[in-house]
Amino acid sequence: MANSNVIDPNDVQEEGYSKRGRRLGVYIYVLPNLMTTANLFCGFMSVIMSIQSNYKMAAILVVIAAVFDQLDGRLARLTHATSKFGAEYDSLCDLVSFGMAPAILMYLWALNPFGRIGMMACFLFVACGALRLARFNVQVDVVEKNYFQGLPIPMSAGILTSSYLAFDDLGWKPSDEFMAPLLLAMVVMMSFVMVSNFRYRSFKDLDLKQRLPFRYLVAGLLVLITVALKPEVMIFVLFLTYGTLGAVFGVLQLGKKRKLLKATAYAPETTSEAENDIQEEEEDET
Repeated sequence: MANSNVIDPNDVQEEGYSKRGRRLGVYIYVLPNLMTTANLFCGFMSVIMSIQSNYKMAAILVVIAAVFDQLDGRLARLTHATSKFGAEYDSLCDLVSFGMAPAILMYLWALNPFGRIGMMACFLFVACGALRLARFNVQVDVVEKNYFQGLPIPMSAGILTSSYLAFDDLGWKPSDEFMAPLLLAMVVMMSFVMVSNFRYRSFKDLDLKQRLPFRYLVAGLLVLITVALKPEVMIFVLFLTYGTLGAVFGVLQLGKKRKLLKATAYAPETTSEAENDIQEEEEDET
């Protein structure tokens, strides 16, 4: 009888090596991941600026990080350079730029007087952002493409950082009456809507490269003029309106209902039953 305690050398796996002892090499697409690294750098510098009480620059750096976040995804798709490594790296960088950076900005700028309550509110935002990113990664292949499940973390970060730009432009201060409690409530609300099941329109079905009705151009012109009148304030209003409307529609259960796909506790799998549910939803839409 063979000794059951003998270890097969093929089953031995050390860090950096395959099960057969071959050294593993990692090959990545450089250009999109450089954009992701630029996103991370902006988030890191935003934290530094917040610590130095340069809140305006901290807010602007989060906005620049959002631009790089859009560029890396578009570059990856245009150059056919999408990869699992890039997706995971992007989520890690997003947690710094759109989770940690705006949370530290809000705490040092507005919520510091609340003490531990303000600290825990900002931590709640970071934690919910991490949960939102993790859920997105495991459900990316089974959720509908035209809607986000929960408010995306870049939009939540945009709402928090643009609130500083709006307050600074209007001359308001968190120390003014009722302002600090409103900002605290906003941070908590943004935390919960990120991990909610509220459906937010992604506009991925809107292809601007194709011909569209004339009214789309008029609507875009009106939005551009509205933002140009007072950019810092109107950007905050538009972001907050997007985040609030999704929450209101979700609470009141307005809009078309969707079936919940059955999934495992850890990561959903595109089973035949799930594929049938998705196909049924697409048939209902057509």
